[in-house]
Amino acid sequence: MIKFVLMVNRQGQTRLSRYYESVELNRRAALEADVVRCCLSRKKDQCSFVEYKDFKLVYRQYAALYIVVGVTDSENELSIYELVHNFVEVLDKYFSRVVSSGPADGSRLKLFTQLRTRKRSEFSKSAVALVKKTFVSV
Repeated sequence: MIKFVLMVNRQGQTRLSRYYESVELNRRAALEADVVRCCLSRKKDQCSFVEYKDFKLVYRQYAALYIVVGVTDSENELSIYELVHNFVEVLDKYFSRVVSSGPADGSRLKLFTQLRTRKRSEFSKSAVALVKKTFVSV
């Protein structure tokens, strides 16, 4: 089961976070800082799965953006790793103008900034249509 999803930049600043379990606000900052430090300090040749306290971290880097998913010990790491990649592919397709217009390092940050500032209902309708078109028609 997924506990949380974080999107952070190379400087360790959280760009987007979503929790699927209740975590107090003061504990979130400490958890995010510790998780980010753990993932960013790893070398590129190391595995993208990390045992952390009572759960696992699965992370993936895209340009200057890291996507970190906290999951239970019983979760399949490879399926989460692929889920992250599929999620990014859908966002790339949906925000193609944003990604293609910016430099490689900053494009993902612009994408997620736009994602955070859009009206929720506007994004939801468009995202559902895109996901249906992308995955259902296959």
